[in-house]
Amino acid sequence: MKTKKNSGMVDISGKKVTKRIARAACCVYFSKAIFAKILKQGSPKGNVFETARVAGIMAAKKTPEIVPLCHQIGIKKVIVEFTVDEECRCVYVQSEVVAVAQTGVEMEALTVAATSALTIYDMVKCFGQEIIISDLKLLFKSGGKSGVFKR
Repeated sequence: MKTKKNSGMVDISGKKVTKRIARAACCVYFSKAIFAKILKQGSPKGNVFETARVAGIMAAKKTPEIVPLCHQIGIKKVIVEFTVDEECRCVYVQSEVVAVAQTGVEMEALTVAATSALTIYDMVKCFGQEIIISDLKLLFKSGGKSGVFKR
């Protein structure tokens, strides 16, 4: 039986410093009743989207503390955008993270989208639990040896 290699952080000291960009997204779906309440009255906790935006930005900076083998990097920009789709009763969350570093920012972008979605859930769960967060995915990444990825 072959033993597995121990976990460890990848050595990036030989990699070139380049501009790294990553975008990620997910969706938060609501029941008809919850969605109607969100649109009509917001949340008793305050502004849903501004709170979720700040949570996402904070999460980008904390990604190495949440995901064990991520490198700590100097993030230069974080954008969090929300699109409300009344037909689907959902909020589309999209993030963008930019850094000039030796490693990519995909995990940061994914963490921003996920944390923003979780914050939306937390802000409106008082209306009910019929909320689904789904479709977390990397949309785009650039920079580094592997080049550009576009979903």
